[in-house]
Amino acid sequence: MKTASKRVRANEEQVDTTKVYGLEEAIELAKKTANTKFVGSLELHVRTYIDPKKTDQAIRGAVSLPNGTGKTKRIAAFVSENKEKEAREAGASIVGGEQLIKEIKDTEKTDFDVAIAEPALMPKLAQIAKILGTRGLMPNPKTGTVGENISAMLKEIAGGRVTFKNDDSGNVHQIVGKTNFETPKLLENIKVFMAALNSTKPAALKGPFIASLTLHASMGPGIKFKQ
Repeated sequence: MKTASKRVRANEEQVDTTKVYGLEEAIELAKKTANTKFVGSLELHVRTYIDPKKTDQAIRGAVSLPNGTGKTKRIAAFVSENKEKEAREAGASIVGGEQLIKEIKDTEKTDFDVAIAEPALMPKLAQIAKILGTRGLMPNPKTGTVGENISAMLKEIAGGRVTFKNDDSGNVHQIVGKTNFETPKLLENIKVFMAALNSTKPAALKGPFIASLTLHASMGPGIKFKQ
């Protein structure tokens, strides 16, 4: 049986697993246990009461975190030739149309974190929809990643816009900043994200929506908290 490291044991001793902390207290504790050799992320995990097998209870949304996530994103822009220059100048890391789609179809490589597309390219994306969809990369009008204004979409994403959806267990996971962010900035990001998440409660779900909330720094212990 593998023994936990001294750092991990020391971190776990600081967290009362029977306690549900207040949000600000949970943030401070997560930052205190963020003692890796690198600046890690602060991760939020939400367990919901949805039935992920029911399509009418699916969670999907987008929100602009006011203080960003601290993570630089590689963005792919699926655009027609006349919009390629605009996409590159606005900061897209990968730009292309049918040729880019063909490359992804042939190699199944997706070296990017977010994908956007202009409406005219959406029918062509159908041939790689399975590849993009299983990796959470398929552009979708509901998440603000499909539109004519390529520059505006890229600016929003670079400025802290994130998309979220439930996983196969009905949980939602989101990075809400870096552990070296000031506490008020992390607090603001989390509150904005939770407001957005709560607004996506499926109409088909009767009763409560959120089962539990947990914060943790990269490689740190989970800290339960309340809204």
